[in-house]
Amino acid sequence: MNSCVIGIDVGLTSAKAAAFDLQGNEIRTVSSPNPRVAVSRERQEIDMDALWSVVADVLRDLTEHLQREGWRVSGVGATGHGNGLYLVDEDLRPVRTAIASTDSRAEQIVAALSPAEVERVRLLTGSLPWAAQPAVLLRWLQDNEPETLGRARWALTCKDWLTACLTGSPSADLSDASGCGLVNLRSREYEPAAVEMLGLPRGILDIFPALHSSDAVVGTVTAAARSVTGLPEGVPVVAGCMDCVASPLGAGSTAKGDVTVIVGTWAINSVVVPADAVPPRVTINALLPDSELMLAMEVAPTSAASIEWASSILGARATLPVTPRVLLDACPAAPPLADGLLFLPFIHGAPEHLGASGTFLGIKGSHTFAHVARAVAEGVTQYHRVQIEKVGACGAEVASGPWTLAGGGAKNAQWAQMFADILDHPMRRQLGTELGARGVASLAARGIGVDMSPWQVSPDPALVVSPGTCRDAYREQAARFDRVLSAMGAVWEVSA
Repeated sequence: MNSCVIGIDVGLTSAKAAAFDLQGNEIRTVSSPNPRVAVSRERQEIDMDALWSVVADVLRDLTEHLQREGWRVSGVGATGHGNGLYLVDEDLRPVRTAIASTDSRAEQIVAALSPAEVERVRLLTGSLPWAAQPAVLLRWLQDNEPETLGRARWALTCKDWLTACLTGSPSADLSDASGCGLVNLRSREYEPAAVEMLGLPRGILDIFPALHSSDAVVGTVTAAARSVTGLPEGVPVVAGCMDCVASPLGAGSTAKGDVTVIVGTWAINSVVVPADAVPPRVTINALLPDSELMLAMEVAPTSAASIEWASSILGARATLPVTPRVLLDACPAAPPLADGLLFLPFIHGAPEHLGASGTFLGIKGSHTFAHVARAVAEGVTQYHRVQIEKVGACGAEVASGPWTLAGGGAKNAQWAQMFADILDHPMRRQLGTELGARGVASLAARGIGVDMSPWQVSPDPALVVSPGTCRDAYREQAARFDRVLSAMGAVWEVSA
């Protein structure tokens, strides 16, 4: 039988499991929608057992195919959305529903922090505090659900929960933990100041599992996991990584200065920077598996999440379903700038804008479905621009060559052109495979000693999209977008 490795990629929208041969070629991918519940305007939660059931089902589908085709699974790794909070007890059973990274219930805790203390901790951890960080959510639980916190033994991230379901043991890796603002970037250990700043005792750090490198084997598939996933018992499982790290790994966008724009539920805009430098002043700095490098990132739940929301709202009473693809395909029917209609894509808020909400500005009776569709896509892309400009302004060295575009923005040709026009930079679309799954599968391969040279990525120049004739118009829209964003800050803070 031929050997393969499996990468599990669980975002806020779907769960995927993909198998790759030991040369990095994709064999098969299986995916399924994820459970997520909007408990209230500010609260987004996830049933942990239901999530594991979805992942187990896609794994069983995949492993049955691999077995029929003569493949043997030799290693497994998981990646998942960063931040949020997955609490379990000593027996690794959930003590409450997980809190998603789109949750904003703890915004007021962040708003009350001392700016001087925030800056001191940022220089240590590389991250700014925001509402859905694990430590911030632990403080919220301490204030609002102390009995829940009392039952918890381990605080996990999404991929740590999946790894625990596979191995029966808690674990954590440096990429996820640093991306959660919990790790001292110099010592590579948990940083007490990150919890003490929030009024939590230093001892609460014991709730986080021991840290590992992303490619370290942290356990093997248990008999219980085998029975529901079809994975062979005893297969090595690596610690894995945050999905923001897995996608650049999968795309081969990991050299100093490389830029990756991920159009998922979250907008992820990252550049590779030296790990030993003063961390750029961005929302997140996450350590890469290469110990000399890290990702400086501006992130917000403002990307494809807005496309999905607009599709569901506009299609709620339609005869035929309005899918995200239908929405994006309608964009060319409206002119660039959507006849003055502007959309601020904050339906789930944003780490750096207290109280932010989704906002349409300039809507008129003449606007059609196509105008609304185009405005939503343009608004999402303009906020990616805002975030990339912030990363560049903080001193990060940015590559002059094409930037990697992954996710929904890469898969839709019209939207990819919009990204090139609005960012005013050539974008290389990544279409070939599931990047997050490929990235974490490469860690699984490395963890079991596979020669990684065949996994190197050779970008296809034919997939590069250059800025076109609309870029001047989009520069004017950008100036308006920035003015509106600045003006809305006071409105959002009052209504928060």
